[in-house]
Amino acid sequence: MSWGTELWDQFDNLEKHTQWGIDILEKYIKFVKERTEIELSYAKQLRNLAKKYQPKKNSKEEEEYRYTACKAFLSTLNEMNDYAGQHEVISENMTSNITVELARYVQELKQERKSYFHDGRKAQQHIEICWKQLESSKRRFERDCKEADRAQQYFEKMDADINVTKADVEKARQQAQVRHQMAEDSKADYSSILQKFNHEQHEYYHTHIPNIFQKIQEMEERRIVRIGESMKTYAEVDRQVIPIIGKCLDEIVKAAESIDQKNDSQLVIEAYKSGFEPPGDIEFEDYTQPMKRTVSDNSLSNSREGKSELKFGGKSKGKLWPFIKKNKPPPPPPASASPSAVPNGPQSPKQQKEPLSHRFNEFMTSKPKMHCFRSLKRGLSLKLGATPEDFSNLPPEQRRKKLQQKVDELNKEIQKEMDQRDAITKMKDVYLKNPQMGDPASLDHKLAEVSQNIEKLRLEAQKFEAWLAEVEGRLPARSEQGRRQSGMFDAQNPATVNSCAQDRESSPDGSYTEEQSQEGEVKVLATDFDDEFDEEEPLPAIGTCKALYTFEGQNEGTVSVVEGETLYVIEEDKGDGWTRIRRNEDEEGYVPTSYVEVYLDKNAKGAKTYI
Repeated sequence: MSWGTELWDQFDNLEKHTQWGIDILEKYIKFVKERTEIELSYAKQLRNLAKKYQPKKNSKEEEEYRYTACKAFLSTLNEMNDYAGQHEVISENMTSNITVELARYVQELKQERKSYFHDGRKAQQHIEICWKQLESSKRRFERDCKEADRAQQYFEKMDADINVTKADVEKARQQAQVRHQMAEDSKADYSSILQKFNHEQHEYYHTHIPNIFQKIQEMEERRIVRIGESMKTYAEVDRQVIPIIGKCLDEIVKAAESIDQKNDSQLVIEAYKSGFEPPGDIEFEDYTQPMKRTVSDNSLSNSREGKSELKFGGKSKGKLWPFIKKNKPPPPPPASASPSAVPNGPQSPKQQKEPLSHRFNEFMTSKPKMHCFRSLKRGLSLKLGATPEDFSNLPPEQRRKKLQQKVDELNKEIQKEMDQRDAITKMKDVYLKNPQMGDPASLDHKLAEVSQNIEKLRLEAQKFEAWLAEVEGRLPARSEQGRRQSGMFDAQNPATVNSCAQDRESSPDGSYTEEQSQEGEVKVLATDFDDEFDEEEPLPAIGTCKALYTFEGQNEGTVSVVEGETLYVIEEDKGDGWTRIRRNEDEEGYVPTSYVEVYLDKNAKGAKTYI
């Protein structure tokens, strides 16, 4: 089927149809262009979404991504970035392979269509001109025939009239012959033009127009093929990224399958484990015994027995370690300087005796004690971010992890400085061998600076390693040892040892100080409440001391020291054989004076000797 034969008389409709085809192509180009804009916008929104939920650097969120579920979520965010990138690829390929190509093709198609219809109009104009010539010759032939016929009739009329002269008859005859000749000439011209027109018309409808319409048909078919190929390309552009998008989705599934709930649970343990032992059972405190004894408080023996029961019975209740107070230990110093003279520390000093009824009434009427301002201030400073350098504010396990992390960081910095020192040393050797390359002396300052940095870092690392060793020595293994020692001493003084062991297990990482609770001891005087608020600021150091022997502070208020350890002295021996020392901001207590060698600062406030 050809447009030239079937649509020979539909020139105008074909012109409209081909223009409509071009409009359809331009509409499709516009559709693809808007699709590319949507893809770009979608990709941008996906990237912004993934960026919005990415963990911020140097923030608490980074710590959360240790968990496998958070890691899977992070992998999902990264895959969404790749997913967005594929939509950008779709937009780019559609723009280059469809939009740009079709836009160029449309321009070529318009030019081709214009030339074809221009040739068609030229052929149409030519046949119209031929038709006009034919009509003109036909009208002229018709007019000449009529004129010849009238001239013939006039001649015959003149020839029949006897009154007309011969000359007039001859003139009419000649005029009729002229008109007849003109009619013959017009006939011949009309016949020639008619033959020419028929030939031109045949050529127009059977050659020129069919050829032009055939070219227009081929042009239109190419347009249809081209838009179909563009639609295939449209689908192929999407299809090409499907494998990569599938890989992105597979990676998301893989990340989801990598979630390990057991591992996350273990990480929670590592993140929040304190290292403390759970508190022991609370013993029953029988307050009926002191009431029975108050009737015989004039008896010295009864008074002593009642006080002893209250003292040891009240200490059985364990207390919570965050509420701490620096209290002096009950045992007195050893009589001799040798640490082996007393295996479990000095004995308790004698307390000033008071009637038991007075103490019991005071106990019943007194209000619970507030925590000392020092502890409250310490807690406030921790909230405000003033973290101690040795992380002593943390529980033992968390403190160990922080110290280990700090040691690792310092070791990395030391290694980095050592590498830099080696590089400078090699460069200096090169300068020594080849002086023209540089002055070796110019590197001495830099080398000394790096060496100094290494030494500083090493000292810092040693400091943190010492704290780390201290903490690792006080983790559960140390607690087990303390409990075994407490068990050995239990036969001598059960009530005291149990309370001490329980208090020690409730204290953070072994550097603890004691707080006497209302239930802890009934023998507290009313003035002790005032002492709670007097300790607003830590006592200043009045000197230093060096441990001569290792002392295990098993009793209440004491602190453990290691042989050779240097500590601060904050209260000198007042004659009772105990010296108050401080290891750090949160750890202070008493040690036997005979176990340490004291070096007092004579200019320090309060540095005086008690005799």
